[in-house]
Amino acid sequence: MTKVTIVDYGSGNVASVASAFRSVGADVALTSTVDEIRTAQRLVLPGVGAFSECRRLLEERDMFGVIKTFIKSDRPFLGICVGMQLLFDGSDEFGSTAGWGIIAGRASHIPTINVEGKTLKAPHIGWSPIKISSAPNEPLFDGVCDGAHVYFVHSFAGVPTTQDTSIGWTTYGGHAICAAVRSGNAYGLQFHPEKSGPIGLRMVSNFATQPVR
Repeated sequence: MTKVTIVDYGSGNVASVASAFRSVGADVALTSTVDEIRTAQRLVLPGVGAFSECRRLLEERDMFGVIKTFIKSDRPFLGICVGMQLLFDGSDEFGSTAGWGIIAGRASHIPTINVEGKTLKAPHIGWSPIKISSAPNEPLFDGVCDGAHVYFVHSFAGVPTTQDTSIGWTTYGGHAICAAVRSGNAYGLQFHPEKSGPIGLRMVSNFATQPVR
């Protein structure tokens, strides 16, 4: 059975994420120790709330640098919501906070005015379609139809410096929003696959069966 390690650091929707992976047959381990992170086969980092707070909690537990080392080992990694944003160089939420620098770019506030000049609600909450990159070899989206709806809850989103790391996006008020990124075996999803029904579970299953190099 595939083993997936989920980082439990006092933030993030850990229980729902664990339930989603168990439902697709994964052997799930919740961990709050650096040793288990170092030896994990596949690692998942859920995240909710503020970027700076998530980083602080990880640093308090000596996890921040260990997770970056794991990602650079090219073993499968999945960051969800703020877990995705941490892959970037940094975030502008509540000042400037550095991320892991795996993906060039920053997390910035989503637009608050639509393309017609009307006010948009923030955070962006609800179901939105995801446009999948035309680039080949995106195993995370195997069996996922272009335009499938997934569930978002966020006020910030990563803005990649170059488009080669963006593998999926959505629109909000007519503006393009990065919804998924990839660098090597590291993936980030701005939306919540564990809340996205069968489509989200397909992505969860795809990640759980991602080959370990």
